[in-house]
Amino acid sequence: MKWNYFQSKLFLKYIWSYLFILLIPLVFMTLFIYQSAVTNLRSEIEQSRLDQLTQTKVIIDGRMKELSEIASRVAYDVRLTPYRIHDPYYSSEAIQALDQYKATSSIIGEMFLYLHKDEKIYSAQGMSSLDVITDTYRFQSWNKEAFFHDLNNVKFPSMRPADTVIRNSYLQDSMLAYLVPITPFSPNPHGTVLYLIQESELTSLIDTILGNYQGLTYILDNEGQILVDNRQGEALTNAEAKSLFGLSPGIHDKILHGKPHSIVSVTSENNGWTYVTAMPSSQFFSSVVHVRSFIVMLFIIVVLVGAAIALVLARMQYQPISTLLEFANSKSKPDPATDKAAAGGNELDRIRTALQQYSSRVDLQEPYARNHFLSMLLKYGNAQSLTPALQEAFDLQFNRTHHFVIVIGWGEMEDTQNERQERQEMIELLAQIEFPELEAHAYGVELAQLDQLALIISFNMNQTEQTHAPIRQLVEAVRSNLLETFDVTPAIGVGTCYANPDQLNQSFIEACSAFELRASGGHGTVTYFEKLHDTTDHTFWIPNNSLIKLAQSLKLGSYDVAAQMISQSLRSLQSSEHSALLKRCICFDILNTMLKTAAELDIHNLIQEIAPNMIYTHSLDEMESGFLNLASRICSQVERNNQKEEQSQIDRIVSYIDEHYTDQSLSLESIAFEFAISPSHVSRSFKEKTGINFIQYIWQKRLEEVMRLLKTTNAPLKDIIIRVGYLDTPNFIRKFKKETGHTPGQYRKLYGENEQAGAASDPEDE
Repeated sequence: MKWNYFQSKLFLKYIWSYLFILLIPLVFMTLFIYQSAVTNLRSEIEQSRLDQLTQTKVIIDGRMKELSEIASRVAYDVRLTPYRIHDPYYSSEAIQALDQYKATSSIIGEMFLYLHKDEKIYSAQGMSSLDVITDTYRFQSWNKEAFFHDLNNVKFPSMRPADTVIRNSYLQDSMLAYLVPITPFSPNPHGTVLYLIQESELTSLIDTILGNYQGLTYILDNEGQILVDNRQGEALTNAEAKSLFGLSPGIHDKILHGKPHSIVSVTSENNGWTYVTAMPSSQFFSSVVHVRSFIVMLFIIVVLVGAAIALVLARMQYQPISTLLEFANSKSKPDPATDKAAAGGNELDRIRTALQQYSSRVDLQEPYARNHFLSMLLKYGNAQSLTPALQEAFDLQFNRTHHFVIVIGWGEMEDTQNERQERQEMIELLAQIEFPELEAHAYGVELAQLDQLALIISFNMNQTEQTHAPIRQLVEAVRSNLLETFDVTPAIGVGTCYANPDQLNQSFIEACSAFELRASGGHGTVTYFEKLHDTTDHTFWIPNNSLIKLAQSLKLGSYDVAAQMISQSLRSLQSSEHSALLKRCICFDILNTMLKTAAELDIHNLIQEIAPNMIYTHSLDEMESGFLNLASRICSQVERNNQKEEQSQIDRIVSYIDEHYTDQSLSLESIAFEFAISPSHVSRSFKEKTGINFIQYIWQKRLEEVMRLLKTTNAPLKDIIIRVGYLDTPNFIRKFKKETGHTPGQYRKLYGENEQAGAASDPEDE
């Protein structure tokens, strides 16, 4: 893993995106699992508590039933009849009997027997007056009068709520008083059995059954009064505790003291008591600490593994982008602003900018590249070597059955805006034409001459159809389009039609010959190469059009076509029945044509070097070898002359640009009109000779002049930019910064030659 990956915000975004993709479902899944665990555990705890509370109810009800049974036995025990209790002799047996009954239940703190309207009360400790008992057991909320009243008037077993009791003047305890009338179920009971039960006896019993339960436990009587309050934690108010009365048996959720609580309620069928536990819901989460710890540990492990996976996936996704970014940076001059964005992680913007730059350059150069490619095709042929990718890039197809070339000329054009516009429109019209009714398409090629254009035409033709008919229709269709659109009458030379696109170079030479040797001067003529032999023939047995084609191929420096013409002519002559001497004489037509062409091309040295040797050759093969050598020498010299002329022409163009680069109207088209050569030829030749294209050269000249003026003058930036022929000031500033790394104002401050220039600021580049 490259460390500079982590300096990219885009790479970090990829990591975070994969982490989010992982973490979002992971978080939801973890919460779901945790919630499910808590819910299930809570349900188990609540159900267990319900069972425990039911068990508590059964046990306490059993103890209360046991106390009622003791009271029943007391009622029917002869030892405790009013007579025997009051009798001094049997009173000791009565006290002993009460002590025995008290011992039968562990929850009884003290047991009393009271007979209505009696001034005495009996216990296991002996007989006492009511005043003594009330002084010994002083209840906080059960005064003496209420105590006497309840003892004499209770009709049904009743439990008084736990109350604070002070015993023997100093001992404080919380006790419940359970009053059971005797005889039980009698409408007119004659006495009351009073049980004093310490609250701790019941709460300890509850704690024993509920185990480690941490919450609140209440026992409410059938009127909603709190009998027992077993508090562990924050206590409820009496109103909140009493609100638990009347709940149906089971598990409930209730807001108590502003917090959600889990309530478990059980109701006794025997005495109507309600047994209730209340625990804050938040405590359930503390009950699942081990589950939470396990889930947290699992979550951390999954996050770490997910981070590693996210890192690998982010690297896999970022690596092609990184490769593209390196390629974009290597193929385009870096822009400081763009580099800063890229360093901040905006690689996609950097790549997009590079692609836009490439696209703009391709859009600008594609027409010239396409024209150059088609020019090479006209010069050398070999269309079958085109790759499908190249054909697709230039939108070219040579899949028709027949192909030929025409050369179109429209006379000299003036260097005016209208003429330039009209020529550009004509080139765009002829760049690619479709003739659906003739199953043909054509591709325009700008020639070096400003007023000439070649058109490669491909069409389908049936085997039974004559060749010249569709050719004439296509030529007439092209001519009609030019007449209708531009109101010009062009001169047209038409080459021979071939079935193989590799022979387009021959058709081009034939078209050039037909255009050059058109029968009548002026415009509007259409000359077919195949009809040139109908003119006056100055040769004997070698067709005139072959010699014309040979001469034209030498003029264009096309050795392949020249060699083919020489070989075809000599093979045809060799197969004839003429004598050797006559054949030898006929061959001089070829030699004369070549020497004449060389003379027209101002190549005079070849006549003295090669011609004498060829006169004394003994066979046609030797003559063919000599002709081919001569053709090669002529074509090579033409190529050198063309290159020298092109270099000289480019030198003149460069000098012209150096003098006029501040002219706002300077363009490829204006240069082309100035030097009477096509813009495509200027573009291609300029790039080949100087190494940079035309637009880059002008920009560099203007940039250098702006840099010089910024260093040496105090002129405002806008005036400087206009002075060098640039109208778009903001765009110039952006390009200036891209080239130099500084704005024009910063550049002036850094490199200004005087303090005033260095201190001057340009508001335009702020």
